[in-house]
Amino acid sequence: MKTMKQLLEERPRTPVAVSPDDSVFSALELMAKHEIGAVLVMNGGQLVGIFSERDYARKIILLGKASKDTQVREIMTEKVLYVLPHQTTDEAMALMTEKHIRHLPVLDSSQKLIGMVSIGDLVRETISEQAFLIKQLEQYIAG
Repeated sequence: MKTMKQLLEERPRTPVAVSPDDSVFSALELMAKHEIGAVLVMNGGQLVGIFSERDYARKIILLGKASKDTQVREIMTEKVLYVLPHQTTDEAMALMTEKHIRHLPVLDSSQKLIGMVSIGDLVRETISEQAFLIKQLEQYIAG
């Protein structure tokens, strides 16, 4: 079972971030460009929130607001759940399942951003681990 650090090292990519002062529309454009469902909200290198498709659907569309006239800070999720580099894929998956979220920032012990994982990342890793175990068992049985 891999840790968040190992998972991020295998697929290095810089998390996509916006400023709290950016418009919701520009954040959505960035998400569409990168084909992702959430962006981190950073202010001076500090993680201050996360903005997701769910935030948009519930806080813009349902409330009749305009995405071009609304700043990310007005609708972002400020209380960001996160995982630490030493935590495992299973621990991250359990947190996502319990809290009904699809994206988790990975922060170090000093709250510095290391990366972000999605539920898709964790599912792919879980499937890969299971396929490896099945292959090992098949070889053991056949051997």
